[in-house]
Amino acid sequence: MFAIFKRELSSYFSSPVGYVVTAAFMAFCGVFFYVQCLYTGTSNMYTVFQSMFFIVLFVIPLITMRLFAEDKKNKTDQALLTSPVNIPAIVFAKYLSALVMLVICLLSYIIDGVVLSFVGSPDWGVIFGNVFAMLLLGSAFIAIGVFISCMTESVIIAAVFSFAVNVLISLIDTIAATVQWGWLQDALNALSFQTKYSNFALGLISLSDVVFFISITALFLFFTDRMIERKRWA
Repeated sequence: MFAIFKRELSSYFSSPVGYVVTAAFMAFCGVFFYVQCLYTGTSNMYTVFQSMFFIVLFVIPLITMRLFAEDKKNKTDQALLTSPVNIPAIVFAKYLSALVMLVICLLSYIIDGVVLSFVGSPDWGVIFGNVFAMLLLGSAFIAIGVFISCMTESVIIAAVFSFAVNVLISLIDTIAATVQWGWLQDALNALSFQTKYSNFALGLISLSDVVFFISITALFLFFTDRMIERKRWA
């Protein structure tokens, strides 16, 4: 499993993808940080974290689009599936490599906090809480992206569909507000990624929100495992 993880992680930086994704994430984070904190003279990074929610919708598909799709396109998926490593381990190794890429991107929050400490008094508890929140949010989006990647051999299609699903998820609150039936509105609100992430951004860490993101991650990794298993014996 470690060999697959190492191969996937190194592949990000043997092509422009890893550098472009990291640079784009840090650039947006830097712009939001300057405009919403340094320019306004506030040490409250809440608006930065909220703004970055939407950037993640774009970034995650770029991280996950090639994980399985590229193997299928290059016809190397069969060699991978016939290796001594079982399918759950393969899925987890690929997922973990994408998660590490996200962690590298999230270092920009720490950099912003250090810069802010020279001109103000940042709340490090809130900063680390939001790093944790973004990690949970990103983990769920990555698992969804991995699942979509395993269903196609086109990295472009994988990226577009992942982005579309992410946008749809971000619109759950808007959709819920237009629903007339109370029970359906409650159900949609319970599935809201943005509301749960906003709670973390405000410093409100709820066990139920943590369990929600972990459950979504585990569910889509399971779906990926089942999908690959089915195709393996088809």
